[in-house]
Parts: sequence; structure tokens; C-alpha cells
Amino acid sequence: MTKNEMAGVLAEIGVLLELNGENPFKVRAYQTGARVLEAIEEAELVRLIAAGELESVKGIGEALAKKITELHTTGRLGFYEKLKASIPHGLVELLQISGVGPKKIRALQAKLGVDSIAKLQAACETGAVAALEGFGEKSQEKIIEGIRHREKYARRHLWFEAWAAAEPILAGLRGLTQVLRAEHAGSLRRRMETVGDLDFLVSTSDPKPVVDWFVAQGGVAEVTAHGETKASVRLQSGLQADLRLIPQEQFVFAWHHFTGSKDHNIQMRQRALGRGLSLSEWGLVPAAGEGTAKEKAEKQKDGKTEGKEIASETELFAALGLKFIPPELREGLGEIEAAEQGALPVLIEEADIRGVFHNHTTASDGHNTLEEMAAAAQALGLEYLGIADHSKSSVQARGLDEARIAAQIAAIRRLNASGKFRTHVFAGTECDILPDGRLDFADEVLAELDYVVVSVHSAFKQSREAMTARIIRAMEHPHVTMLGHLTGRLLLQREGYEIDADKIIDAAIAHRVVIELNANPWRLDMDWRLWRRAAERGLMCAINPDAHDTAGLTDFRLGVGAARKGWLTKEHVITARPRADIRRLLVERKIG
Repeated sequence: MTKNEMAGVLAEIGVLLELNGENPFKVRAYQTGARVLEAIEEAELVRLIAAGELESVKGIGEALAKKITELHTTGRLGFYEKLKASIPHGLVELLQISGVGPKKIRALQAKLGVDSIAKLQAACETGAVAALEGFGEKSQEKIIEGIRHREKYARRHLWFEAWAAAEPILAGLRGLTQVLRAEHAGSLRRRMETVGDLDFLVSTSDPKPVVDWFVAQGGVAEVTAHGETKASVRLQSGLQADLRLIPQEQFVFAWHHFTGSKDHNIQMRQRALGRGLSLSEWGLVPAAGEGTAKEKAEKQKDGKTEGKEIASETELFAALGLKFIPPELREGLGEIEAAEQGALPVLIEEADIRGVFHNHTTASDGHNTLEEMAAAAQALGLEYLGIADHSKSSVQARGLDEARIAAQIAAIRRLNASGKFRTHVFAGTECDILPDGRLDFADEVLAELDYVVVSVHSAFKQSREAMTARIIRAMEHPHVTMLGHLTGRLLLQREGYEIDADKIIDAAIAHRVVIELNANPWRLDMDWRLWRRAAERGLMCAINPDAHDTAGLTDFRLGVGAARKGWLTKEHVITARPRADIRRLLVERKIG
């Protein structure tokens, strides 16, 4: 078990103890222990545990040292497992509702008997929550909004969660001897930010063993359909997974059909009809004559149209006079016209990314130290890494004040000078945009940094006009390099604050400010739907992982997927530029 995983267990123990109404000092001890653990280098932690010297670290007492050692050596902690089992599941579920923390949950349980989301909703509907001391109408409204959001998004899943669930299933299907070909399709293949269900296509001449394996695989909570050519299951994560068995000669057509959005498929069918053809999941056949598209395809099972065999999607598009359209673009948003004209962009690839900005360390709310982040970036082959810990107004994230950021800048300079890592570290900040548009640091502090990311972390309820003016005022500051997470949204959790995106994009272009595509899987912000037009107008993008630990650095790959949906090429993305170009760009920005 890694130190971050152990720290996560300690932090969760703190939450569970608070739910139980334990002594605040005991709760704080686990919270402190988690932070201390994160701040220790992994190698040093291993040494301290091996030497039995963990108690020598300030903030870790004898009891905590024993628990950390047990976690490290066994990967389990009996105390944690018993504690978790002792707390009703409904109480833990309440933590998923925005505006409800451990203290409020205890008050709701003690005074209103609330121990589930359903009971909390009922208490809000009667006004009982608003009447409680320490709550009021605003708290009740926020809780109701949180419950609505949870219901709204209950059937959707983040892309990376769906991908993690789909990959082992796909690998399992491909490992079956009866399977000729297996692929996934749907919104997962199109790289939508959230996914409703998983679609798997398999070609086989012996479907029964494949269907039997699919419904019996590990992780299945419920079998909802079990037929000869189709099966559906609900996974323990709540995701629905559908399996379709397709004859080999129809596979390409089905794969295209079950990948494309509704609008893309309609437009493709219309294009086929204009050429006297009928396109469906079963094939591409002459439109004239009697019978449905399926019946015609059944009569022509050789995968051919007009004497030409179609064995790939590239050939399918070519049969309709089109260049291959990448799955990410199949949304019915002009991709077919661009493919006809040979005007599709060469989309950015993961291999194009040379570095990343906007990453956090244990100096603020990150879970790994500066050196650990640098080592992880080097292991990923990145040429540069930008550190942008929070500024002082982000108290909840332990934002850095002037003295602490000066110390961090010095530490980064020393690390670069030491030559310990090939990856160069740029010193930055994620500086809060204050409610009136001023920045959280004075000019003399910002001038010492290599770059400055500005972001909104407060006063989300400002009007559309006020929030837009606030962000534009911040971008007008000469030290600002890039704008972080444009709308502040958290996918499946929180809607973004209201802004006029066009005005902000215009201001960013005018003031040569980069807008990031925040690749954190909960954000993917700026939204891919805005990027095509913005890039055409000259906006530059930085694909940033907003990593809070070493594992989070790899999230830039999710950002690449969103960038591809936004029609971005590597020329649009500054983080696809080599280190020398980036250094020159940052210097020009500072003196420009």
C-alpha cells in the first residue's frame, strides 16, 4: 500500500469518527496524520517503518505509528474495517450530498432521525431541516439542490470510470477462443465526458459460450437480458453493459452504427440515401427494391456494396466519398462536411504532449512532495512540469502565503540546479481570482514566478455579468499566463458558475492569455464543445492535469481525448511544445 493510499485510509477514519461523534482531538489526530504521511517522501517512509522510527515524526504518535505499519505491511487495517462496518451505510451515503458534512449529518440524525438520503429529502420537503438550529432556509435549499444533482446524474458515470470498467471486460472477451473480434463502442469510444452504459460488439460463429461468459463474469450485480445474440448486465458499479453478437461480415457496419451519436448516424444515412444506398447497422446496400435494410443486408452477407468489400471503417467512409472520421468527432457537428472536403484536422495525440502545468504538491492540497511529482513527471517522459499550488485565499486548500511561496520558488530553483531530474520544473501558482477580479498576490510576488494560473474558487453565485467581468479583469493583469477551469464545474456533482464564455474567450485572445483544458476527470473544463470555434479564433490551449498526486499526472491523457473532441491539433496546444519553446513563450509573456 502506497503512502497516499494509507493517508486516504487515515483521512477516511477521521470522517467516520466524526460521524460517530468522537472526541474532536481524536478526529484531528487522524486528519493530521494523513497530512504528515503525505508530506514524507515514499522512500523515507519505508525506511522509518523498517527502522521502527515512525514515532519520531512530529504528528505521528505511538497508536498512529502502529496503524500505519499495519497498513504498510498487510495492506489492511482491522480498526478501520470494524469502524466502517459499525456505521450505517445510509449515513456514509449522505456525505455524497453537497452541503452535508459529518457534523450536519450527526445533527440531522440526532434531531430528525435522518439516516438515509430518502429521509433527508422528506425532511427538507416538510421544512424540518430549515427549522433546525444551525441550518436555515439557505442550507436546506443547498441540500435539496445537492439531492437533485445526485438524482440527475445517478445513471451517468465519468469517462475514466467507465473505461476502467470496460477494459477488463474487453480483454476477457478477446481472450475467448470463440471470439473473432471484440470492440467497445458508444459514448465511451467517442470519449464523451460522461457515459451512460457500455456497449460491446463481438463477432463469432459460436455465440452461446460468449454470452454465458459475459453474464457470469466477476463484478456482475444483475443479469437484465440473456439471449442468443444479445445480453445485458448491471455491474456492481451501477453501470449497465450491453453485449451484441454480430456476424463477421456485418461487424464494421454495426461498429460504426453503435459508435456514432444519433445526429451523426442520421446524417450518414441521409448521405447514403443520396447515393442510392441504405446504411444501417446491418450493412450498406442498394436502397431501391422491397424489404427493410436488415432484410437486404441478410441477402447480401458478404460485406460488399457494388462489388467492393468493406472490411474497415475507413473503407466504409470511403464508400460514401468521405475521409475516415475519428470516433471522437462523430457528433453530427460538421464532421461529415469536413470529411467530404478533406478538411478534417490532424487531431492531437497523447504522444504529442511534452509537459504539463497546473499541478499541486503537499505545500497546499496535493498528496505528493515536489520531488515525488518531479520524479513521476520524468517517469512519464515529460520534458517539463509546472507546479501551481493554491494561493492564500484558498484556506480550505492550505493555500500558500507570500513567505511560503517564496520558499517554494527557492526550492524549485535548487531542484533544477541540482540536475537530479531531466524534467525541468517551472515555478507557478494557482492564484485565486478574488470576487472583484483582483488577484490574491501582489505584483511583486507574481513577478518572481515563471507563470501564473488564475482561477475562481469562491463566490460561485455571482451573476453571469459579474462573474464574466471578474474573470476578464483578472486576465487583463500583465502577469497572468493562463486561466484555470473556465466554469468551475464538477461533472456529475456541480454545475459550473454562469459566465459569458464568448466574451471571456475574446478577452483571452486579446490579452494573449492561454485557457487550460483542465484534464482532471471531474472537470474536463473548458468544455470540448467550445474549443473548435475558439481555436479557430486564435485561442491557445494548455492541457493541464490539475494533478494532486503523482497518479493524477497521467490525467493529461483524458485531456487529450477531450481536446480531440474539440477538433484540436498539436499546433493549438502549448503543452505540445518542447521545453525550449515554452521557456521562450513564458519569458516573452512576462516582458510583453
